[in-house]
Amino acid sequence: MTASHDAPATPRDSARVRAVVVSWNGAHLLPACLDSLLAQTIASSLEVVVVDNASEDGTAALLAARYPQVRVVRSAVNTGFAGGANLGIEGFEGDYIALLNNDATFDADAIERMRSVLDDPDNGRVAAVTAKILLAGAYRPEPVVVGVAPPRGSFRRDDCWLVPSDPAEPGSISVVNSTGNVVTRHGTGADRDWLRAEGEESRDPEVFGFCGGAALIRRRALDDVGVFDRDLFLYYEDTDLSWRMRTGGWTIRYCASAVARHRHAASSDVASPLFRYYNTRNSLVVLARYAPARAVIGSCARQIGGCAVALARHAEPGAVTLARARGIAAFLRRVPRTVRDRRRRGERTRLSAAARDLGGHPPA
Repeated sequence: MTASHDAPATPRDSARVRAVVVSWNGAHLLPACLDSLLAQTIASSLEVVVVDNASEDGTAALLAARYPQVRVVRSAVNTGFAGGANLGIEGFEGDYIALLNNDATFDADAIERMRSVLDDPDNGRVAAVTAKILLAGAYRPEPVVVGVAPPRGSFRRDDCWLVPSDPAEPGSISVVNSTGNVVTRHGTGADRDWLRAEGEESRDPEVFGFCGGAALIRRRALDDVGVFDRDLFLYYEDTDLSWRMRTGGWTIRYCASAVARHRHAASSDVASPLFRYYNTRNSLVVLARYAPARAVIGSCARQIGGCAVALARHAEPGAVTLARARGIAAFLRRVPRTVRDRRRRGERTRLSAAARDLGGHPPA
């Protein structure tokens, strides 16, 4: 058995929404995350599930002592975000699945606001709603000074640093992490509105994909197109599922009034070899499944070129450059499998379109 299930102290058999939190060694992050879920305005119809991905930091003891009302699914091995989310979704027969990163929190009405979008009769083909995710805390813009390192926790935006600050400090701003996922013309996934000041973000409710860090998904859409691809393990799994939803005739919306706050990279290090390997490999795999061949070839060439430049210029730690190379090699080894995936998905898209045209249901 991969996972074991602990029954909740307060059953939620009739819950319309299940909130799934995937955690690996995140005991220090879970209290804020879970407290925000338990304080939701729809708490009476919300079931909260934590998938403990083989943590070794006291996560099980924390959950048992402080959150007996939370259902726990324990995995014997770390299945990544994709596999963990699938374990959390498994067996739920309600309407919607809420996803929240363990290093994030929801404002009290966030799930209710996203649910109202999916409950709208005119939005029957909306598969998912993505929240407005803000970086936790406040920041102040400061000019870049050559040779001077920015304070810890800063972010580079164009020609300035965004430096952590006191929210009451003059000039402090809230900063956007994501208003959904997009795919750039170079074939890479990205957070829409990354590092924009709150108030300057996109107003368009239509967005390419949902951000798995804070979203609400229609269960029926998952029954149609499938759940996350656990082979992706970490990163790009939400872009892959969003793309699959779109090819299946579903759409995705952004809800500006549903707010989440994210401690960026608190649960994973974006400068690590682990991040670089999965980000490189998965970006190529997902693009190769859906995008035109020219875009796939161009993206692969840029990845190889970027790896060569990093190696020649020693632009990053050697372990990170090696992880880039390993990611590219892993993609190339699985090209035959990815081509088969592409063909199957293309055939399924044609069948789904034909079924909808005839007034039937797309194939599961």
